[in-house]
Amino acid sequence: MNAALERWNVTKSAELYGINDWSGGYFTIDKNGDVLVMPSAGCRKRAVSIREIVEGIEARGLGMPVLLRIENILDSQIAALNDCFLFAMQELDYKGTFRGAYPIKVNQQQQVVEEITHYGSKYHHGLEAGSKAELIAAMGMMTDKSAPLICNGYKDEEFVDLALCATKVGYNCIMVLEMPGELPLIIERSRKLNAVPALGIRIKLSTQAGGHWGESGGERSIFGLNTTQIIEAIDTLKAEGMLECLKMLHYHLGSQISNIREIRTAVNEACRVYCGLFQEGATMDYLDLGGGLAVDYDGSQSNFLSSRNYTMNEYCTDIIEAVMTSLDESGVPHPTIITESGRALVAYYSMLLFNVLDVTKFQPEPLPETLPDDCPAQIKYMKETLDSLSIRNIQECFNDIIYYRDEARQLFNHGKITLRQRSLAEKIFWATINQIARVSKELKHVTPEILDIERALSDIYYCNFSVFQSLPDAWAIDQLFPVMPIHRLNEEPTRNAIIADITCDCDGKIDHFIDRHAMKRFLPLHELKESEEYYLGTFLVGAYQETLGDLHNLLGDTNVVTVRVLENGEYEFVGELEGDSVADILSYVEYDPKRLLVRFRKTAERAVRKGRITPQERREIMQTYEMGMRGYTYFER
Repeated sequence: MNAALERWNVTKSAELYGINDWSGGYFTIDKNGDVLVMPSAGCRKRAVSIREIVEGIEARGLGMPVLLRIENILDSQIAALNDCFLFAMQELDYKGTFRGAYPIKVNQQQQVVEEITHYGSKYHHGLEAGSKAELIAAMGMMTDKSAPLICNGYKDEEFVDLALCATKVGYNCIMVLEMPGELPLIIERSRKLNAVPALGIRIKLSTQAGGHWGESGGERSIFGLNTTQIIEAIDTLKAEGMLECLKMLHYHLGSQISNIREIRTAVNEACRVYCGLFQEGATMDYLDLGGGLAVDYDGSQSNFLSSRNYTMNEYCTDIIEAVMTSLDESGVPHPTIITESGRALVAYYSMLLFNVLDVTKFQPEPLPETLPDDCPAQIKYMKETLDSLSIRNIQECFNDIIYYRDEARQLFNHGKITLRQRSLAEKIFWATINQIARVSKELKHVTPEILDIERALSDIYYCNFSVFQSLPDAWAIDQLFPVMPIHRLNEEPTRNAIIADITCDCDGKIDHFIDRHAMKRFLPLHELKESEEYYLGTFLVGAYQETLGDLHNLLGDTNVVTVRVLENGEYEFVGELEGDSVADILSYVEYDPKRLLVRFRKTAERAVRKGRITPQERREIMQTYEMGMRGYTYFER
């Protein structure tokens, strides 16, 4: 082992990338420097190397990028949520029970919903549907009639009829009133179909959470009824003799609620409304708290947007305590508590894996020993700044080099210096910036400008994926995801980098990375090796990313592989979906691949007639075109 390997070890890599903080116990690093996945949190006996899985994927003929799903993790998260609530209820002597309802919109993929309904049946874990399509999927997938089937979203007649049909065949289907105009329609259709509906009311809380999704709650949210509209709905149900149909109160504070105080405040307010409905004579059975259970993406255990300042146990205990405190004061029976946690269930079980294609390194160019005699004064001043740089004048030199660099550019724009002279000015500038970065490491306190130098000096690692297709939230709302190498973690990463995808778009990059103290603007990575692939993984991507992606640059869905880890520590491939071909993507945007083929064949034939190519060359060109049509939209080795 060489000196560099002796100085660096996997413990330092774990600290550097924070894997023990954000992984939820599902990921760790082995002594060989590979990232391991553990299907049961913290159980290393069944740990599997992700690098080994990648080798198996490629041996089966699927290339990078790949969305890798670990099926067991989904089961573990379902069990954790239900067990935490049941434990808290037993500890606090809560008289009701808990039911989960997975919101299909978080990840609508068939394999996800099927596994949730299958494994979740032991807990009567149900589904939440916000559209007709989601309701149809839920009705076709659910077999447990005791599990809740929550119907949110605005409802037309067909939606209402579907929900009433679900009730008639035995589903525990609850339609939630999102707007006052839905109630007359539900009453009319229930009488037409001779069905007794189970109803919930979604309320607009005055409580509002922070974060990207905070506007889901609050009095000005676009969802739910205000208190006046709630009273009107009660009076309508009383007049129609249907008040016994009202069984549930529902609210949604927002997604990714990082502060437990906001969660508890919302529960307190909702419980007061719940008591009011009970006192009005409604036969209330359910209190649906919506979603909001956050994922600690950055591992900081804080109230940052990409974190949470509570554990799952604290979340469940605080909710039960808050419900009991409010309802016991009013003598109201404890309801069945429902949460629509989606992000926390599915985020951990998917990761995006991709290989690095190329790298652009920042390396200052060597400078001439002496400057040319005809050098402009500004370039001489830049060289003097570099030569005089020390720890004592670092800020002054930083200001000076920026000033003279800008002057040199202006001179070039006005034709006062040559292209070669401008090149020399740029070399001196970057040599100075690089030296400032080195010297600044000796200082305890530096200005934000100098702190940002490391980002400016970062390499660009070009990677085989599309941000817009596979990580849309990273681009659209600056969502932070853990990104790290999946191997070579027993080696010290010596390069600072940002990640660029293969789209021809300046936004097709990741340049914000998790850090326990908020975020950092570069990611430490390893030098690439000749003839050896370098693989990175973006973790915790199971929520929303798969269905929000677009077709930027006509880059389509990636290959998808689902793995289940067995009791003996081995694993099996339980699902493989090939990513979109070029022909698939073209058809999505209304091209007809067959017509394109015919048109290009005519173009090639005209080239034969004009003598530009031979008939044999036409055949080879057409073969290339047709192979490209059938090929993967991503880079293929």
